[in-house]
Amino acid sequence: MIVEDGVAKLPDRSAFAGSVATADRLVRTMVTMGGCSIPQAVKMITENPAKIMGISDRKGSIAPGKDADIVIFDDGVNIGRTIVNGNVIY
Repeated sequence: MIVEDGVAKLPDRSAFAGSVATADRLVRTMVTMGGCSIPQAVKMITENPAKIMGISDRKGSIAPGKDADIVIFDDGVNIGRTIVNGNVIY
């Protein structure tokens, strides 16, 4: 796969090869263009995928006993902190 002009493509450029969108970009897009609230957009990208992947017992929401993976961002969905397993990594 190659990324050209922000688009993932097959090396021979015959087809798209997925997405290069980051989670913060997807949340921001759902809020600004999709009309969702930030909580709704965050749920779409956390809780629902965790349920689909069968890992909602440890991922997808903040609750006792779940992994301490948290992203803290401002109202513009600009990331300020990333915490993985309870450790600040960004």
